[in-house]
Amino acid sequence: MNRKIIIDCDPGQDDAVAILLALASPELDTLAITTVAGNIGLDRTTLNARALVELAGMTTPVHAGCPRPLVRPPIDAAHIHGASGINGATLKPPTRPVASSYAVDLIRDTLRSSAPGEVTLVAIGPLTNLACALVQAPEIAQRAREIVLMGGAIGLGNTTPAAEFNIYADPHAASVVFNAGAPVVMVPLDLTHQVLATARRVAAIRALGNEVGRQVAAILDAYPKDTHFGATGGPLHDPCAVAYVLWPELMRGKECRVDIETEGEHALGRTVVEWRRQKRPANARVLDTVDAETLFRRLTERLGRLP
Repeated sequence: MNRKIIIDCDPGQDDAVAILLALASPELDTLAITTVAGNIGLDRTTLNARALVELAGMTTPVHAGCPRPLVRPPIDAAHIHGASGINGATLKPPTRPVASSYAVDLIRDTLRSSAPGEVTLVAIGPLTNLACALVQAPEIAQRAREIVLMGGAIGLGNTTPAAEFNIYADPHAASVVFNAGAPVVMVPLDLTHQVLATARRVAAIRALGNEVGRQVAAILDAYPKDTHFGATGGPLHDPCAVAYVLWPELMRGKECRVDIETEGEHALGRTVVEWRRQKRPANARVLDTVDAETLFRRLTERLGRLP
């Protein structure tokens, strides 16, 4: 039986690759894509998600969600992802309309109507939509199979010295999600910075010869390179969350307690991970190691299945 997922996202260059990986994978039944403000504003993240679904030749519904964080002022990452949100891509305007139902309602009602453990939430943007659904219906936390989220860090952040973007964009929502009682898998920067879009790997995607391969290679060519610590390409964050759902054997980690800093002047959005000493019960599985070469090889193969 295919694994049912909902992708909650803010496309976003790396979100785009994550969405295409999911849609290319027959093991996954992507019930819906829900969008949130994050890398760019909600109107654009929703437009981008719709265009990516059509690029993949699919009809997966796209539901628009929250246009701003729960508490803090909105921020975006247009300086990274471009004014369109998917710098490098030349996507056709989508023809299918956005779904009529609100993303938060879709998440809440899908989990309520599904069997316990049937649906996995793959969250690769700020966690505003998930937090709203969990506040409205706390019981759905126990019905999700997992919440697999890309966000946070064991060590340093990428938006501030302390915080990763998805958590920093809405730390109050992240606190709700980590403390809701759902099974959480955290895919942090410590892992995603190992998954680099090197020139060799991008060339292999371009050599696929299909339109999706061409678009993804163009996105990755435009993706900022991480030159810190001798890195040789941009870290491909969000596809790691989808890859974990597909191939968990490629990643390792451990159960940890994770708290979110929601008040600090210098540490707002920090994921405080009890990595070395566990003083309190764990509330997430935190990953830190990945077989990046195998992940990229499988990602490339999957992208080759699309138009």
